[in-house]
Amino acid sequence: MAAHGTDPFTETDDQQALRALAREVAERDLAPMARHWDETEEFPQASWDAIRKADLFGITIGERWGGMGMGDVEAAIVLEELGRACVSSAILAQLTFNGPPRAFEHLGSDALRDRWLPMAASGEALFCIGISETEAGSAVNHMRARLTSDGDGFRLDAYKNYVTGGHKARACLVWCRFPGSVGTKGIGAVVVDLASDGVTLAGTHEKMGLRGTSEAELAFDDVRIEPSDVLLEGDPSSSDAFKTLIGHINHERCGNAAMCLGAAQGSLEYAIRYMNERTIGDRPLAELQGLQWKIADVATELEGARLLLKRAVHLAGPHGTPPPLETAMAKTAANLAAKRVCDEAIQLLGGYGFSREYPVERVYRDIRGLCIGAGTVEVQRNFIGTNLLRGAVPSGDAWKRPIL
Repeated sequence: MAAHGTDPFTETDDQQALRALAREVAERDLAPMARHWDETEEFPQASWDAIRKADLFGITIGERWGGMGMGDVEAAIVLEELGRACVSSAILAQLTFNGPPRAFEHLGSDALRDRWLPMAASGEALFCIGISETEAGSAVNHMRARLTSDGDGFRLDAYKNYVTGGHKARACLVWCRFPGSVGTKGIGAVVVDLASDGVTLAGTHEKMGLRGTSEAELAFDDVRIEPSDVLLEGDPSSSDAFKTLIGHINHERCGNAAMCLGAAQGSLEYAIRYMNERTIGDRPLAELQGLQWKIADVATELEGARLLLKRAVHLAGPHGTPPPLETAMAKTAANLAAKRVCDEAIQLLGGYGFSREYPVERVYRDIRGLCIGAGTVEVQRNFIGTNLLRGAVPSGDAWKRPIL
């Protein structure tokens, strides 16, 4: 038990240094261009280059492949700081920290790791993940992507929708059905080099927010899949591979929460500065009690979500996976807190908050997409509710005490 007055989540000296580096990159390189990426919908290449130059892409990748071998705690630190400046740019790091490369290292063969992980750690290549389809978003078990046997390998036919960064990625982790698959049984995953024959970029979506990292539609027509390209083979008699893949999304959900916290923190800080500078008569807005209460409420909600995320990532340990119940609670709390913070920040700025000349409206649009990605708030609530009603409990002694 932690001593009275101490923070059980106190950052180490190395973690504090990492936060300082990420904040420096965010404020110097990402923030000045955030509006540009939003307005033009261009891929944030300058942000990619800045993150790469700072050697931040290798945070969660093992030292054997040129990374730093850190875990979810450090990933959350960096993503929070990058998200505070530009969520579209932070997603580039999220895709590396908590996306396909994390799955390659944890679940892949030595050959697959040796092929792809050095590229991820160095920032040489971006990787995307193909899960959603036109008729299979949250209902992943309805996916149609399918493999057919072809000698010692397979042929892939799939059409994946909302593939973040798919228009710029080098390879895609594709969730698909192995031969004989029905429902969740037999669903596994393969890695596809997007330069392969049969891969087509069918288009990109024009979005409300997160406009710097487009969502692509990728078509896979009779694409050859070698045995070495299989990340996790689906067994038509079992849902084990599917459950493993779903469990791995907890990394992404924690990263999603971290970006929400960072974006909301940036909006809160902007609103506080504005309230201290803007006057009515000779009084700053910061002296009005009704507005003080708004700041107090959203700051408290944001800090509660931050603590839930810290618990989830610390429970993962250095190289484990964040537990599902705590992760779902953290993502839900962070998504909802970020929405409220950004909404109130807009309100506090008045007409300026509604203007595209100021950052809070852009941040609101960005975090609105994060409330959908990596499992909607509603999906998280379903998971939390059903598990609690079945007797599951989150970590913490309070849940284990008898009701008085």
